[in-house]
Amino acid sequence: MTTHQDIPRLLPEGLTNFPPPDRWDDWEEYDAKAWPRKEKHSYRLVPTTCFNCESACGLLAYIDKQTGEVRKFEGNPAHPGSRGRNCAKGPATINQMYDPERILHPLRRVGERGSGEWEQVSWDEALSDIAGRMRTAIQEDRHDEIMYHVGRPGEDGYVDRVLKAWGVDGHNSHTNICSAGARTGYAFWMGYDRPSPDFANARFIMLLSSHLETGHYFNPHAQRIIEAKQAGAKLCTIDPRLSNTASMSDIWLSTWPGTEPAMFLAIARHLLETDQIDRDFMRRWVNWQDTMAAKHPDRPQTFEEFLEVLKEAYAEFSFEWAAEECGIDAERLAEVADLVGDAGSRFASHTWRSTGSGNLGGWQAARTMWFLHVLTGSVGTEGGTQPNSWSKIKPKHWNTPPAHGKWNKLLWPEEYPLAHHEMSILLPYLLKEERGRLEVYFSRVYNPIWTNPDGFSWLEVLTDEEKVGLHVALTPTWSETAWFADYILPMGVASERHDTHSYETHSGQWLGFRQPVLRVAGEKDGKTYDRTHEANPGEVWEESEFWIDLSWQVDPDGSMGIRKWFESPNDPSRPISMDEYYGWMFDNSVPGLPEKAAAEGITPLEYMRKYGAVEVKTTNYRVHESSVEADELRDGLAWKDGKPVGADVEGEAKHGFTSPSKKLEWWSETLEDWGWEDEAIPTYIKTHVHWRDMEMDGNERILLPIFRLPTLIHTRSGNAKYLYEISHGHPLWVNPKDADALGFETGDLVRIGTDIGHFVMRAWRTEGIRPGVVAASH
Repeated sequence: MTTHQDIPRLLPEGLTNFPPPDRWDDWEEYDAKAWPRKEKHSYRLVPTTCFNCESACGLLAYIDKQTGEVRKFEGNPAHPGSRGRNCAKGPATINQMYDPERILHPLRRVGERGSGEWEQVSWDEALSDIAGRMRTAIQEDRHDEIMYHVGRPGEDGYVDRVLKAWGVDGHNSHTNICSAGARTGYAFWMGYDRPSPDFANARFIMLLSSHLETGHYFNPHAQRIIEAKQAGAKLCTIDPRLSNTASMSDIWLSTWPGTEPAMFLAIARHLLETDQIDRDFMRRWVNWQDTMAAKHPDRPQTFEEFLEVLKEAYAEFSFEWAAEECGIDAERLAEVADLVGDAGSRFASHTWRSTGSGNLGGWQAARTMWFLHVLTGSVGTEGGTQPNSWSKIKPKHWNTPPAHGKWNKLLWPEEYPLAHHEMSILLPYLLKEERGRLEVYFSRVYNPIWTNPDGFSWLEVLTDEEKVGLHVALTPTWSETAWFADYILPMGVASERHDTHSYETHSGQWLGFRQPVLRVAGEKDGKTYDRTHEANPGEVWEESEFWIDLSWQVDPDGSMGIRKWFESPNDPSRPISMDEYYGWMFDNSVPGLPEKAAAEGITPLEYMRKYGAVEVKTTNYRVHESSVEADELRDGLAWKDGKPVGADVEGEAKHGFTSPSKKLEWWSETLEDWGWEDEAIPTYIKTHVHWRDMEMDGNERILLPIFRLPTLIHTRSGNAKYLYEISHGHPLWVNPKDADALGFETGDLVRIGTDIGHFVMRAWRTEGIRPGVVAASH
């Protein structure tokens, strides 16, 4: 029998009560709901990956052998990120799978857009119509009229490959209403745009978020944060709300929204003045030579002089000034600064959206927070924080097409040269200005009519057939945006499709494998399927096969050069299968997986179907210090074949970072060259909703509409009863002082107006929100 020590993953101490993998094909347990009767059920357990946030935690589907139905989802103990643990959203996959209102068949609009009149059609009819329009657009060189607009992709690179095969610059995202602000702050430091904290080994943890309970990777992160606390680490949470995370923290700083960079720069000033910095790390890895040469050519070109420049730049950021600006206690701020300094290289932090979203200059929050890591040398260290790409693996896809040379100005308008991700927030306005049109528009896991603050602008565009010729909503559920589609094509939920995932949950690397559990179970029972929809409910397809079949329909004879990217490697006369596609990936581009599979006498694909995940590296620290091959060291860079491949660090070719200088850029030449000279260094930008500008004696308050609940998932959780039993209301958080001044009680309807409109919700009086701030979850 397999013991918990044998399971191939990093096991959290004490988690032993789970079915061992060697019994997953034949597992028996009693039905807890039948108590006090003893009703034994026989299950086949199939691993897959959750799709209810970005964490991609592991799930085990319990498939009843008698009925062939999934009875429940629990955690996958073989998953290195989630380690057998899930939040409420994982088990709620069962609600999504058996949602009585889910869409099970392809639907085509028969009335006006938004009329709610639909007819059921075959997949062949839908594919033929959509592909015909796409074929004509591509042949007429109207590539920019094809767009795929996705909110939460749930895959890693698959659709990018499809769009390359079509020769289309058509990928749109939701990132500019989500995390683009914080990502920008990280990217201007190091090229990489997200952090990967090594929480479990940290001595001090700073969260600009409510990350013990919500946000991307919160379940894998939360368990490691608690492990660190149990080992003696201190936790500081910065949030205007008394969130559950704040309640578990050693220090809670309830700042005015948008002022947090002032606090981080006060901490930076303290570290510089008290010399609590890692001089060697900064000397090797900060672009101080470029900074001094460009900005201070008349001063001594030394590292010590650079430190003087830093001290001068932040001389005004005293604890007292920052405390008044942020609305916090100066002594508490000084305490946090000392904890950062004492932690040194074991200082971990995280922000994703938070103040980076919805605040003018919010991107400087991540930039100033990361400055603290640069000063303390806690970059890529044990217990520190490192770039996200060092903690994830992105395997190569089969037969990847070359990049194309197209630039879609509906996605990347020239007025925004420093845009981080597509300017998706502008799409309806660019279409209204007749800068282009869309012949075929795919929406997937994105409901802008509901989730974007300007939803009516999206409604106007999606009802105009001159601007959007054909709208195809790829969705298993109804939504406000799908209601205005021409086709609704049902796609599988987490347990009904193939995808790969790898995310920055800790300092190691892992790859997760989502798979359609009923298909896998059926194949283990001897059934054969040509396509996943044959095993799924109704006519629910999986996206991977949809894109393959659609591409064949666009180019049925291969004359357009598209079909070849989707042909079987074993028989080009037929489309590639999922076993062929992922079999090649696991054979060829996941380090160590073939060896682990061979040790068990199975193929890499069989290994991933068995365990649902594989650990690639247990830790991956100090990647920047690794050596790279180079032909030449010149201009601070390491060059090979005429391209920069790393940094010249004291005469050695090092991996470095992905910034232009391959170092950590305190001064960004990119920002300055594009006219942002004052913002080219970590600094403080006054938010457009600054507390001093509010008429607090009147009816103005700061609206905080960006926090997330740990249970709901926008439109996707609409019929998830497990989740709505937990979160069955959507109140406006209001401090009693504000409620008294404004004259309302808990349960009263409140109208909240902004510059672009208004909404109405019920008030909740609570002392868990800073006076002067009201909050509504997004």
